[in-house]
Amino acid sequence: MSRYVLRRLMLLLPTLLLVTLLVFSIIRLLPGDIVTLMMSEQGYASDKAKLEQMLGLDQPFYRQYLDYIVNVLQGDLGVSLWTKEPVLDEILRRLPVSLELAVLAMFFGLLIAVPTGIFSAVRQDTWLDYLFRTGAIGGLSVPGFWMATVVIVSASIWWHWVPPMRYTPFARDPVKNLSQLLLPAIILGFALSASVMRMTRSMILEVLREDFVRTAWAKGLPESIVIARHVLKNAMIPVVTVMGLQLSALLGGTVIMESIFVLPGMGKFLLDAITWRDYPVIQGINLFLATGIIVLNLAIDVVYGFLDPRIRFG
Repeated sequence: MSRYVLRRLMLLLPTLLLVTLLVFSIIRLLPGDIVTLMMSEQGYASDKAKLEQMLGLDQPFYRQYLDYIVNVLQGDLGVSLWTKEPVLDEILRRLPVSLELAVLAMFFGLLIAVPTGIFSAVRQDTWLDYLFRTGAIGGLSVPGFWMATVVIVSASIWWHWVPPMRYTPFARDPVKNLSQLLLPAIILGFALSASVMRMTRSMILEVLREDFVRTAWAKGLPESIVIARHVLKNAMIPVVTVMGLQLSALLGGTVIMESIFVLPGMGKFLLDAITWRDYPVIQGINLFLATGIIVLNLAIDVVYGFLDPRIRFG
């Protein structure tokens, strides 16, 4: 196990290097540039060449990239071209909001997916099974941003209620904080639960047909014991894999939800940075998210060994 983890960690650096190169290149291919936007604002230099030199954009592409990599290796993600604040400080200030939203969405997603997947498999081809499967298809088909917009508009028309527009930290007022995050977390969790529920149902149905499960039924064990001790542990490995794949989709979904519900997280910060062509912020957030996804996927691989002792990492 330790050798496997070490090899995965050694692959971390080239993977992140490739991510930084792709992001560094792609954002400079977007229509428009930061210099033109800044010159259109009041208070910035009127000379384009002087402004490019001030921002360090007059250097060749490879020189800009090498300078960025050297700074990253020293723990410096750069300074925002608009706010003049260090990018790392800006990210750390917004990270708790995005993390709280992601954790709540994961909680609601698993709370919906696992019980419905188990019940749907155990009660196969009943009307509740068809109902849960239809709901899962709906969760896969309906875009999250559309659902969020419909919920906000419907609530404002029918009940004259809109989510709070000013974010309140959890430490200051937990009730007000959850009232703002609960709705986007449930919407994100519903979309997440769809694929997890379908995978849970499929794997439980497959395990239920195994010989050792039939032996457990023949011994006269209660249904709850058979499901909890014999079926779930063997069925959860592919489910954990799907959950790991959904993490990137969950992080992408927070960008939309934070913009719709005016949450000052990393998603909204990234969207604003793309709008204003704030290159250091875009690069810093993508590097931060890529690192988080790689580390989480490594953690999920390690969990495999605890779920199934037969798995051995060479």
